[in-house]
Amino acid sequence: MSAATPLSIAIAGAAGRMGQALIASLAQDARFRLVGATERAGSPALGSDIGGVRVTDDVRAASAAADAWIDFTTPDATLVALAHCQAPAAIIGTTGLGAAHEAALADAAHRIAIVRSGNFSLGVNLLAALVKQAAAKLGPDWDIEITEAHHRRKVDAPSGTALMLGEAAAQGRGASAFGAFVLNRTNTSEPRREGSIGFSVIRAGGIIGEHDVRFVSDREVLTLSHAALDRGLFADGALAAALWAKGKPPALYSMTDVLGL
Repeated sequence: MSAATPLSIAIAGAAGRMGQALIASLAQDARFRLVGATERAGSPALGSDIGGVRVTDDVRAASAAADAWIDFTTPDATLVALAHCQAPAAIIGTTGLGAAHEAALADAAHRIAIVRSGNFSLGVNLLAALVKQAAAKLGPDWDIEITEAHHRRKVDAPSGTALMLGEAAAQGRGASAFGAFVLNRTNTSEPRREGSIGFSVIRAGGIIGEHDVRFVSDREVLTLSHAALDRGLFADGALAAALWAKGKPPALYSMTDVLGL
């Protein structure tokens, strides 16, 4: 793609917080051009002009001229959109996906290139690499605890980023994330299980996103952390992923592929 040919982008949930951040970021970058925008049926934003395009609930029409579809909406809405998406690539930042959603996403990746991540921040993805390395180096006598904090409106918990960090820790230990994760301790009176990875959740105010991974032994504590200060960082990462996905064959990719980590 030449510098004179901007990458055409269609955005799901264009009136939402991430949709607005994406539109603001691409409007300041000549490498991108907004060609489509959608909102859910019944949204008051339908028919309005956002970023120079008319908002619609027709995914097929909105994505018809797009090089990449970017979706940070909800699990069910994301899968419905992918079924109708006409773009050759999709960038998926939707969190809270269940096993059935993940399976459907993998199936859609046989048709188009999909970059899927629980977090599109460069810093968070570097953090995940450091967590994996630390988990591999520290022995089983080091407990692992992950604490995440987000705004009061976030509905899924733990966050997709926290689960991504937990998976990195489990991979570093050569363990199964499913078997290691402890998401709720409120109904147990048993001592901590060796090798488990615990999660704590905070939902309050307007916190954009904070994640701490603690490695704790009897003698010391090592904490690896990241704090998001501006929602635009996620938009910048998603747009970088869209550039990377241009021309890629159908498959399910991650930000580790985009960043070469």
